[in-house]
Amino acid sequence: MRKGGLGRGLGALIPSPAERAPDPAGPIRSALDRAPVIGAVFREVSVDAVRPNPRQPRESFDEQAHAELMVSIREVGVLQPVVVRETVPGSYELVMGERRWRACRDLGMPTVPAIVRSTSDDVMLRDALLENLHRQQLNPLEEAAAYEQLLAEFGATHEELAARLGRSRSHVTNMVRLLGLPSSVQRRVAAGVLSAGHARALLGLESAAEQERLAERIVAEGLSVRSVEEIVALGAGTPKRRRRDAGRRESLFADVASHLSELFETRVSVDMGRSKGRIIVEFAGSEDLDRILAAMSPVAVAREASGSAG
Repeated sequence: MRKGGLGRGLGALIPSPAERAPDPAGPIRSALDRAPVIGAVFREVSVDAVRPNPRQPRESFDEQAHAELMVSIREVGVLQPVVVRETVPGSYELVMGERRWRACRDLGMPTVPAIVRSTSDDVMLRDALLENLHRQQLNPLEEAAAYEQLLAEFGATHEELAARLGRSRSHVTNMVRLLGLPSSVQRRVAAGVLSAGHARALLGLESAAEQERLAERIVAEGLSVRSVEEIVALGAGTPKRRRRDAGRRESLFADVASHLSELFETRVSVDMGRSKGRIIVEFAGSEDLDRILAAMSPVAVAREASGSAG
């Protein structure tokens, strides 16, 4: 049931036991490409072999959030492995990720991706994972999931994570936000159909339905990231919002035109196109024009008058 290969978060940075064994015929992207991760290994563990942490402070889980997580895992897979420690050979206790473990269990999945930790040295493990983030070419969802899991498990801030990775804080924040996209959009990002830039632009839309519709347009029409940003800026995903925003703009422009008409004692109109606008001030003759200019900028008119006299 689980869609493999769509993103493993920190699991993409930690070799599995099989990968740790030297294999000259293996793929180039292997455990050799990664810095050693002391005290942690990635593996698929039996859902039934995992038990919740008895010290877990959370006693109730939101049913709607649980249902949404199940849908996401069914569609995209488990982006963030649970973190466990092995109590006895073949048995594990959860350290982090009880909601994901419960969702996998309720979906009837036989295994769950897990990071098995055997060390309490958080600093050492965190540093090894950050080093591997530099080395690995992760897809955007793997990168986003790894960021979020590092932030959650090790208590790092966006600023600290960005500084260690040589990235901007906004990059880290925007990557993590990708995990809030609908499952269908995440699947396209993980498959490389949509770029991270496309995905970040989609975050500017208000609803999941709008994001999904525009994602379909991107694929069907081959839209560039710049085009998607312009569409989102214009509110093209929501006709109702476009009409509402257009009505607000028209009302604002009408108020401005009315105010200027009273100020200059003449007819003034304010027009706005797609990217630029104009203000039209009518005058009856040269004397009327001088009067309006004086009302607009008395200092400029005085300067002009003194220049003419000289």
